[in-house]
Amino acid sequence: MIAHVSKDNKPMDCILDQSGREVILRADKISVSFSGFSVLQHLSLDLYRGEILGFVGGSGMGKSVLMRTILGLNRKQSGAITVFGRQLEKISERERKYVERRWGVLFQQGALFSSLTVRQNIQVPMREYLKLPQKLMDELAVLKVEMVGLPREAADKYPSELSGGMIKRAALARSLALDPELVFLDEPTSGLDPIGAAEFDDLIAKLRETLGLTVYMVTHDLDSLHSICDRIAVLGDRRVLVDGTLEDMMAFDHPWVQNYFCGARALKRV
Repeated sequence: MIAHVSKDNKPMDCILDQSGREVILRADKISVSFSGFSVLQHLSLDLYRGEILGFVGGSGMGKSVLMRTILGLNRKQSGAITVFGRQLEKISERERKYVERRWGVLFQQGALFSSLTVRQNIQVPMREYLKLPQKLMDELAVLKVEMVGLPREAADKYPSELSGGMIKRAALARSLALDPELVFLDEPTSGLDPIGAAEFDDLIAKLRETLGLTVYMVTHDLDSLHSICDRIAVLGDRRVLVDGTLEDMMAFDHPWVQNYFCGARALKRV
């Protein structure tokens, strides 16, 4: 690992891999167990700035477990997690807050607060991390609503008044509340019809281009992998089996990987 330093020899917010790519997130030899059952064992994975990474694996294999461990919602038994050049296990609470301000999260079911409007949901992270006048927060919330393709009037609706696709977009708007550099998406297209899923994929791709986002996407959606992911990492046997392009996946000699990417239900591309 090569440290990235400034001219005055002070550490900067990234690390570089051996090929010179900027690593915005590094999971290094992560092990996670629940009640003595090992879910992840010595798993390592890098996420590079500006890419959309699709993280796939069988149901119950630990895809969301790794994401939640990175976010600090699950306890790991060993390993190190480095985000923006900072090893999370070794930083102060103040530095941790600084790191958290620079990422956004969309959970699988949206995780919106049912008693709050969309506008109020988007303002939750603003209230936690920023000190802004209410009027400015209202304006910013509506801006985020429009950014994800929702009408302005959706800002004053409650989650129960939204369709499944609108809930996903509202949750995405909340994840963008603090203008993050890194966004975690947990099964963002699950529960959406094919048209809605394709539109959501297009939205993610456009936001990456316009906002310069780095995207860590847990998914099982082959369409998403084909259409917007720059790189794919496959979880299996409690570790990352392979990462690379779709072509790398199809050429990798492992039963699950072959069945997933080349099986009867896999999408065919010329």
